[in-house]
Amino acid sequence: MAEAFTAEQVFDGTQMRRGTAVLVDGSAVAGMIPTAEASARGLALTDLGPGILAAGMVDLQVNGGGGVLLGAGVDVVMLARICDSHARLGATLILPTLITDRPDVTQQVIDAGIAAARAGMPGFGGLHLEGPHLDPRRHGAHDPALIRPMTEADLSLLARAAADLPALMVTLAPEAATPAQIAQLAAAGVIVSLGHTGCSAAAAHAAHAAGATSVTHLFNAMNPLANRAPGLVGAALTSGLRVGIIADGVHVADECLRVALAMKAPEGLFLVSDAMAVAGTDADEFMLGARRVLRRNGRLTLEDGTLAGADISLPQSAAFLAGLGVAPERALAMTSRIPADVIGERAHGRLTPGARADMVHLAPDLSLRGVWRGGVRIA
Repeated sequence: MAEAFTAEQVFDGTQMRRGTAVLVDGSAVAGMIPTAEASARGLALTDLGPGILAAGMVDLQVNGGGGVLLGAGVDVVMLARICDSHARLGATLILPTLITDRPDVTQQVIDAGIAAARAGMPGFGGLHLEGPHLDPRRHGAHDPALIRPMTEADLSLLARAAADLPALMVTLAPEAATPAQIAQLAAAGVIVSLGHTGCSAAAAHAAHAAGATSVTHLFNAMNPLANRAPGLVGAALTSGLRVGIIADGVHVADECLRVALAMKAPEGLFLVSDAMAVAGTDADEFMLGARRVLRRNGRLTLEDGTLAGADISLPQSAAFLAGLGVAPERALAMTSRIPADVIGERAHGRLTPGARADMVHLAPDLSLRGVWRGGVRIA
């Protein structure tokens, strides 16, 4: 039997509605109806009260969670743990993300991802491979010894992986992959994102023309915008590239966030958590390969102070933007429908007929109050 869910406001992925109930039939959204009609029809109605009922969030950059970091030794069970941890934090669809690693580890992660996809793992939206084809001068927390240019063997591996995964995003630097290689990746269905680069704006525009469609964590691990050297930042802000950004008060100054929000059309900017293994846990440190990462005061850093991922969830990121004066509709779209659109996912990130009934209930301050996956409450 169909159920109905309502709250003070309902955000369908595009607009905010009042006096509206989300009709859920099984694990899917069947539509929206006036709340009064749901009561008149005798439907089981869950009224969540104050706050906002919205689609489950979509995170395209998740390095780990629940104590698990994506990397060597990963299997389907570990992927499920990462997905489950983030679902309980509000992101009901994620791209587990592997940062620069050895070729054998990349293959192992791809194999685990394909197995997860074939098993229909809830919350698994595909993979994000951040590296190893980066600019070693802008390595950030990546191991520079493992960064290398793209080869034909890499192209072949990524093309095969894209065919077997729901989505495959690859972050690369124009210095490490030619426009021809980018075009081949795009033709194979890979979502090419530019990042960890000191490239010129011209090189970024050339990569975009070749098929790159996105930018990874704007402002971080790339040359800053300069008056005669706009670089990737300038290209990202003045082109049709869709741009991921971390809103945690640590990675990007408030003024830079405001610039990005003002420069990019609403559809062009989305939030990522860049979460690490400690997400969803109270652990105060973890290992990134052979390096120790410390969790202190909302920051994750290597022992030398280099930022190593972020310590924030997507609901917290949306709340951070709201604190800067961003309308809740825009902040929530940046955590749901827009990132879903970036990877071509139409069954998530929105509450429209046929979409999966993944939902979050947020307090008026956008803090998380509840999570439903496939119509079933999990948090």
